[in-house]
Amino acid sequence: MRTICLIPGDGIGREVIPAARRLLEATGLDLAFTEAEAGWATFERHGTSVPDATLEAVKAADATLAGAFTSPSRKVPGHNGAIRFMRKKLDLYANLRPSVSHPVPGTVPGLDMLMVRENTEGLYVEQERRYGDIAIADAVVTKRASERIARVALEQARRRRKRLAVVHKANVLPLTSGLFLETVLEVAKEYPDVETYDIIVDAAAMKLVRDPEAFDVLVATNLFGDILSDLMAGLTGGLGIAPSANVGEKYAIFEPVHGSAPDIAGRGVANPTATFLTVAMLLDHLDEQETARRVEAAVDAVLERGPLTPDLGGEATTETFTDAVIAAL
Repeated sequence: MRTICLIPGDGIGREVIPAARRLLEATGLDLAFTEAEAGWATFERHGTSVPDATLEAVKAADATLAGAFTSPSRKVPGHNGAIRFMRKKLDLYANLRPSVSHPVPGTVPGLDMLMVRENTEGLYVEQERRYGDIAIADAVVTKRASERIARVALEQARRRRKRLAVVHKANVLPLTSGLFLETVLEVAKEYPDVETYDIIVDAAAMKLVRDPEAFDVLVATNLFGDILSDLMAGLTGGLGIAPSANVGEKYAIFEPVHGSAPDIAGRGVANPTATFLTVAMLLDHLDEQETARRVEAAVDAVLERGPLTPDLGGEATTETFTDAVIAAL
């Protein structure tokens, strides 16, 4: 038996995570579930967005499935973004963001790309300071972090179409971005079967728009990976159907890319597609590849024939969409 920790979080996270549990139970796998809290509502109740008990629940589980977390639009003393905090605290250094074409409007057909984003450093170390009218942010790039994200990306590429694009800005940032590029290319020498090439982030953005089929796996530092993976999601149906994983040596948290959508929270119309595709990633992590492919096929079958949720032009509720996916499974 494997244990899955569920963290609904905020907003529609409280709707899509129960739907995902129904789907996981319908797979017939021997799974147990625990539930933990995190997010803005948790911060308002307890003064912390991620209680110690939640970290312990994640550590005790075989994998964790999170919903969505609300972030305040202003800086709130004592508040840390829940997912960023857990990434750092649990050393979830690899963010995996697949972008695969699904049968929904606005999708470029035939795409299958993967962004491997370094998750713990870069500009996202959140070391900022202000001196009057001047603000300064530190960007931290280390050889250790670059080496380990390189290995994740190269292993992923080896299992896929054996092409890796190293996204960088070493022409302008020769020390930080340059160290990242240099390190990834050095590790790539251990993977002669993978075609590894570098591409400046500007060119990568343009090529993703004009020739996305050229890409297989991309690896990037935190900021570049964050931005480009959203662009990639835009090519394959948008954030509403985009899954992701945050993976470290010991722990893994899987989460849909979309936000907490407070404007529709509580109405029962949230689209759980991204969460269901995230479930497939979680199942892959548990070495349940056959079941993961069944889940993906069931989701695609419903996306193709309906019923669809309002964001995709239909009238289905979260519950009826989930019913249809389980029936297709």
